[in-house]
Amino acid sequence: MSLKIRMTRAGAKKRPFYRIVVADARAPRDGRYIERLGTYNPMLPKDAQRVVIDLEKAKEWLAKGAQPSDRVLRFLDEAGVMKREKRNNPQKGVPKKDRARLAEEATASAAAAVEARKAAAAPAPEAEAAAPEAAPAAEEAAS
Repeated sequence: MSLKIRMTRAGAKKRPFYRIVVADARAPRDGRYIERLGTYNPMLPKDAQRVVIDLEKAKEWLAKGAQPSDRVLRFLDEAGVMKREKRNNPQKGVPKKDRARLAEEATASAAAAVEARKAAAAPAPEAEAAAPEAAPAAEEAAS
């Protein structure tokens, strides 16, 4: 029989409250459990005591071979009972094929728009030749 230290949900709709329990891994989430180790109330503010665990009982069950769930492992790591390894998924931020293609198309169209603005902002060669002649005439009229 493999044992898990996990949470079972209690509380009303949209008002979660969890019990931290030791249960058979095959038992349903909110079903039968062996022993209750503590509680977790996520509705409390972060500076309040949201997690209450009997650490002595938790250590006994860990010694017997019970495996904590990911969330319970976080709680035990905060309490200093177990060490949780940091996770690193460098692929998490990489876009999928379709999104990568859309991003490439967007950058290509943006680059084309920048080139079009540069071409529109640059004066034509005939206008450059006419501009120096118009400048002295404007200076004479001003004096």
